[in-house]
Amino acid sequence: MTAAPRLVVVGAPSGRRVAFFQDALRTAGLPEARVVSWSDVLRGGARFAAGETVRLDSPGEDPEADRLLRGVDDPSRVEGSGRWYERFVAAVAGLAGTVAEAGAALVDDPAELAYLFDKRLSHGLLRAAGVPVPDSPTSGPSAPVVRGWVDVRSLTAEAGLRRFFVKLAHGSSASGVFAVESDGAGRVQATTSVERGPGGRLHNSLRVRRYTGEPEVAALVDALAPDGLHVERWLPKASQAGRAADLRVVVIDGRATHAVLRTSRSPMTNLHLGGIRGDLDAARAAISAAGGRWSDALDVCERAAAVFPGTRCVGVDLLPATGWRRFAVAEVNAFGDLLPGLTGLPGGGAEGLDTYAAQVAAQFPGTLTPQPPGPTLRSTGTSTT
Repeated sequence: MTAAPRLVVVGAPSGRRVAFFQDALRTAGLPEARVVSWSDVLRGGARFAAGETVRLDSPGEDPEADRLLRGVDDPSRVEGSGRWYERFVAAVAGLAGTVAEAGAALVDDPAELAYLFDKRLSHGLLRAAGVPVPDSPTSGPSAPVVRGWVDVRSLTAEAGLRRFFVKLAHGSSASGVFAVESDGAGRVQATTSVERGPGGRLHNSLRVRRYTGEPEVAALVDALAPDGLHVERWLPKASQAGRAADLRVVVIDGRATHAVLRTSRSPMTNLHLGGIRGDLDAARAAISAAGGRWSDALDVCERAAAVFPGTRCVGVDLLPATGWRRFAVAEVNAFGDLLPGLTGLPGGGAEGLDTYAAQVAAQFPGTLTPQPPGPTLRSTGTSTT
C-alpha cells in the first residue's frame, strides 16, 4: 500500500487559500497538510522533515508577514513593494535551502518567483519567448530604470505612447497602478485606486479615482518610483455590455483549466475595485463571431505559462483586443488561483473541480476525477468573488 503524502503548505494559516487547499485534500481522501506560516519563515523559525512535500502559497492574507516584508504597519499603504520583493525573494531562497537540507522537496521552482514578481523581468521573458505582450520601454533586465515622472514622460514620448500604464514593478491586485492618458496639448490625466492620506502617505482605496493635472500625477508617480516602476502600452480592450473585459486563465501543468471573464467601467477589472464577473460563454461566442477561436486564446496562456516551466500553476491575465480577434498577456501570476467556486473549463481536464482540487488531482493522479459539466457545474464565469 502506498503511503499517504506528507504535505506542508507555507501560507497564511487562517487564510482562504490554505482553507481551500485543505478542503481539496480532504475531498481527495488525503491527509491535511501541515501549515507553516510565512511569519515563521521570515523570522527563521520554519522547519521541515525528510520526505515532506512543500507547497508555497501567497503571504498576502497574513498581516504580520506583510508587515515583516514591507516594513509598514498599515496594510492599505502602497509604499514598500520594493522592500517586499527583496525580502520575499531572500526568504524564498533561504526556505529552499532549509527544505533541501531537511531532505524535503518543493513543489515549484523557487527561483522563478524572482521573475514572476518583477513585471519588468517577466515581461522581458515573455517577449523573448514570442508571447504577445503590450509594448514596453521598461521590459527586460537591460531596460532603463524609471526614477520618476520625468523618466516616464521621456520613455513614453520616445515610444510614441499617449495611453499607457504605470505599474509598481512588484505590485499586485492593482496596487499602485496608474492608467495614464495624454494628448497633443500636453494635458495628462490618470485613473488609479491610489489616494494620498495624512502626511502625504499613499493608500490603496476601494474607489477608483481620476487625477486630471500633470503635477499631481507626477507627484504620485515620483513617490512610488523608489519601489520600482514598469511602463507599458495601454491596449484597447474588447468590451461586453459596455464594460471593458479581460480574462484570468489558470494554467495547471501546462494546460489551461479554468477561466473567468472580468469586466469593469474603469481600466482596472479587479473585483475589489468594482469589477464584476462577465459572461464567458458570450465572450467565446464573440470570439467565434469575429472569426477567431477560443482555443487560440487558451494557447496564448499556455505559451505564457511555458515560460515558467518550474511553476505548476499560474494565473494568466489575458487581454482581448477590440474585436475579440487578438490577445496579449498582461501578467503571469504565481498565486493566481484564488477563484472560489470556479470549476474547470469543458474539455480542460478539470471539469467539476475548483482550482485547488484541480491542482491536487494533477499532483496526485487518481485521487479526484473530473466530472462532465452539468447544470450546477458550469461556473466558468459566475462565482461570487
